[in-house]
Order: sequence, then C-alpha cells, then structure tokens
Amino acid sequence: MISGAPASGKGTQCELIVQKFGLVHVSTGDLLRAEVSAGTEIGNKAKEYMNSGRLVPDEIVTAMVKARLSRDDAKQNGWLLDGYPRTSAQAQSLEEMKIRPDVYILLNVPDEILIDRCVGRRLDPETGKIYHITHFPPESEEIKKRLITRPDDTEEKVKSRLQIYKQNVQAILSTYLDILNEIDGNRPKDAVFKEIENLLLRLEEKKEAGKSGVGDNKNPTKPTFIKESWRGIPTRLNNIPHSREIREYFYNDILQATTRAINDGKTRLKVEINLPELNPEMDVYRIGTLMELVRSVALSFADDGKRVKVCVQGAMGKGGPSGMPLQLAGTRKILEFMDWGEYGAKDTFIRIGSIGAEEVEEQDDMFLLVAPQNAIGNCIIDDLKAMTDAAGNRPVVLINPRLRDVPGASGNMQTMGREKRLEYAASFEICYFFRLLYYSGTQYPIMGALRMSYPHAYELYKRVDESPGKEKYVILSSFSKRPTGEEINDAFEGRDRSKAKRPSGIWGFLSSVF
Repeated sequence: MISGAPASGKGTQCELIVQKFGLVHVSTGDLLRAEVSAGTEIGNKAKEYMNSGRLVPDEIVTAMVKARLSRDDAKQNGWLLDGYPRTSAQAQSLEEMKIRPDVYILLNVPDEILIDRCVGRRLDPETGKIYHITHFPPESEEIKKRLITRPDDTEEKVKSRLQIYKQNVQAILSTYLDILNEIDGNRPKDAVFKEIENLLLRLEEKKEAGKSGVGDNKNPTKPTFIKESWRGIPTRLNNIPHSREIREYFYNDILQATTRAINDGKTRLKVEINLPELNPEMDVYRIGTLMELVRSVALSFADDGKRVKVCVQGAMGKGGPSGMPLQLAGTRKILEFMDWGEYGAKDTFIRIGSIGAEEVEEQDDMFLLVAPQNAIGNCIIDDLKAMTDAAGNRPVVLINPRLRDVPGASGNMQTMGREKRLEYAASFEICYFFRLLYYSGTQYPIMGALRMSYPHAYELYKRVDESPGKEKYVILSSFSKRPTGEEINDAFEGRDRSKAKRPSGIWGFLSSVF
C-alpha cells in the first residue's frame, strides 16, 4: 500500500513498482471509472452519487476494492493499493475483511517542495503533456506560449489538498503503524525507487525464508533480520527501568536510521537519544543500557560481515589533571565482559578499543564511539579528529556525544582553536534523534517527543492521555531541520509558523530541545 501527497511522485513510483514486481495496480479512481463505464451493479450505484455531486459511500468503494483484489491476477501476482484507504472506517472495513498489505509505504516530501511542484506545473492543452516552468520547461517557445495552468494548481488549492491529504494519512496511521515505512520522496526518482525496491526485495526474502523455515535462530543476541517498520512511540517512557521490548524497540529504530545513512555514503554520523533509561546524566548506572544499545548495533553490522571497532575514550591529560568523565569510568571493562553471543563475534568481527589515530587499523570497516565527551581541563576533540582523519572514508558513528566546550583546568574557558573545534564537532551529521519534552525544569509529566530518523524530517509528537492508564503520541508537525524551542511551542499552541510570533503563554515553559 502506498500514500503520497499531490506532486510527491507517487504515480511515478507506482509505475516503477508495477514494472519491477508485476503487481496489480489498484487505484480507486481508476476502479470507479472502470465500474461506471462497464455498467456493473456497483458502478451504477456509484454513478448515482457522482452525478448528484455527492461522495461515493465507503461501503461502495470498499466493495469495489474487495472485488478487484479477489480476481485471479491479484491473487497470483500480488497487488499495490494506491491512495486507499483514506478514512479510518475504510481501513477498519479492510481489516474486517482480512485484507491487509504486507507493507505501507509513505512518501514524505516537505510542503514547500510540493507547493512549488504544483504551482509551477503547466499543461499543454494540445498534447496533454505536463511541464514545469523550472524543473521541466517546454522544448520550444511555441509550446511555451500555449501552456496553461490547471485550475487545481493554484497555491491556495494546493495547500487545501495537502491539508486533506494529511488528515487522511492521520486517520489510517494507527491501523498500519506496525507495517509503516516512511520514504524520503524529496530525491531523484531513481534514488527513491532504489530504497523502495530494496525494501520490497527484503520483504520477499523474509516471506520466502518464513515458508522454508530458514532464519530460525535460538540465539537471542544475534538478530535474524532488521525490522523495517516503525510502530510509533512506545508509551510509559517515564516508568523505569524500561522493559526489554521497549529497549530493543529503540535499538532497532537507531539501527535502521544508521544503516540507511551509511548505505547512502555518509561517513561522519551521530546518534542523540535522550530518554530516562539511556541517560547516564540522570543516573550513572544507566551507562549499562547505553552499552546494551552499542552491543545491539555492533552485532547487527557484524552479522552483515562488517568488522566493527567499538571505542571508549581513556584517561585524558597527564599528571594531576589527568582523568576521564565519571559516566565513562569502567565502561571499557563493561564492554570487555559483556556477552557478545555464542558465535565468536568479539575479537573477530567486533573489537574493543579507545579513541585516537593509533586505534585505526586497516582491517576495521567502521567505528562506534561511545559517548565521547570533553571533561573539565581536557578536550577529546584532538584525539577524535586524529581518529577520523585516519579512518578516511570509513564510517565513524558517535553515540550520544557531548562535544561542547567546558572550562579548562584553571577555571578559564578553553579558547585556543575554539572556533575550529566547534566547527569540527558540528561536522557530524545526526542520523537519529529522540528526545522527550517536559515542562521546563521538570521530568514529569512527559508533554511530547521530538524524533528524527534519517533521512526523514524531524517529527514533533504530543503525548495524549486516553482512558485511565493509557496514552498515545499524536504527531503535531514536521520540520526539515531541528526545530527551535519557539517552533515547538508554536506547534503545541497551533500557531502558524509563517505568522509573526506572539508572546508565549504557558507552553513557553516547555523545555527547549537544546
């Protein structure tokens, strides 16, 4: 099943999917026209509503979809459901009829890009060909003179269609969260399709492995595959310790984002996740959960044949000023004594090391650095830069780094080369970000969350209490870059970001994401 806003490129991706996999393309618009044209019983009923200007009822549309999916070609070849269901009732009707896709693909493109694509479109009334004044101009002045703007391609109408589309997606999201795969549609069509193709090929492999029994593994530390779906934010995140299910949920979420970024050729990455169980700043013992995250990610890359160096900084400085951050004390020993599985991953595909150029060896394929951070009087940046220089084009991933400047040993701020140090620290691209949001100065209750998983946008969620003991996270807004505290407050208050700021009210006390 696939959804995408107007001008998201959904039609093009549907064509490519059908060409590659031979699926039956099922579009409700095409179905309606075909049924009406054929004069079927369902088509005649639909025609009555269409002729009177009314919407065709859900039950008629769902009956058409069911009839089409029950044909032999759809059963044998599989199907691609395009732009349907659009309402919660339609989704539930399909569920009741046991019609459920294997995967739900959601194409994400920023609103400003979609609006530009639509507003810039021009139609050649003689040939029916679609042009764009910037991205796909006409071949000659003669054609350019006769181009017209379609009535639906004004900015006002495009924004209205986008709002309706978002409402439709939100209505069905809860039904398909467990099979949802968000795809960055703001790329060349071939790059978008490559990600979709890989996703569907992996799905085919899993289904075949399931039929043959291949992939069964009793070893819980060695995953048989990476889960490619995201089910939404788990609840009760202030209840600690977190269950194994919740911890593994985030580990897998981070693994997916990191894998996508590395597959796209990114080599300097960082993961920033701040929730109680993974925040040693609140309790030092939680470094153990952070180690479990590192182990999970390292084992998964090792399963793919990568040789992973897991690195923890050692003592910095010399003499009296030497030392290391309290959070990292003993961390290397923890990693050495952890259970790395029964198949000999440690010291073969996974090796433990420190941070520095001397730790980079020719056999290493990638490096995971555990919470590298500056300490008072000492700066890790020099060692870190020497290491990344030695690593060259091999991926270096920082897990929860803290690279801001801190006072020197004398109590003065470190100033020598400060600008260059900050520039270097900022050169690492965030591939995964998750932070819970609270009222300023508190850790309860949770007001919402901010999440980004490469290559997708930052998504802002609001926590909503339902019946006693139950809660959920509802998406409020998305941002192409990390939002400021003001932008978060505006979203919670429902203010239009394009309008002038008003004095913040109670939401002004919401914690900034910084």
